[in-house]
Amino acid sequence: MLHKCIVKITDGGDGRCVGEFTVETEHLNRKGSLHGGLTAAILDNITTYALMSKGSHPGVSTSLNVSYLAAAMPGDIVEVDANTVRAGRKLAYIECVLRRKSDGAVIATGGQTKFVDMHQDAKN
Repeated sequence: MLHKCIVKITDGGDGRCVGEFTVETEHLNRKGSLHGGLTAAILDNITTYALMSKGSHPGVSTSLNVSYLAAAMPGDIVEVDANTVRAGRKLAYIECVLRRKSDGAVIATGGQTKFVDMHQDAKN
């Protein structure tokens, strides 16, 4: 069964994207906290939106990393803040932090490197 997670975009532009979502029952792992796979998927999407807000092609991921630091439980509102560190001609580097809104505790950090040179000459 496919579940949805709605991240509401609250701010952004010029290489940044900020959003938030509420942890729901369908977002949980077997231990009852926010599932790590969903956390990674959200990080992947929000960092891509941050990159696109800089006018860059969304590219393809060459590296995605997540460090899990604290649990988010049902009902918690999680803030997601992504920032484009550098967007070059071929590669872009984006970082991200997920925080529990109620106390600012960092739930996860991470980022990704994306290949963005998608306009290669067709002869290559």
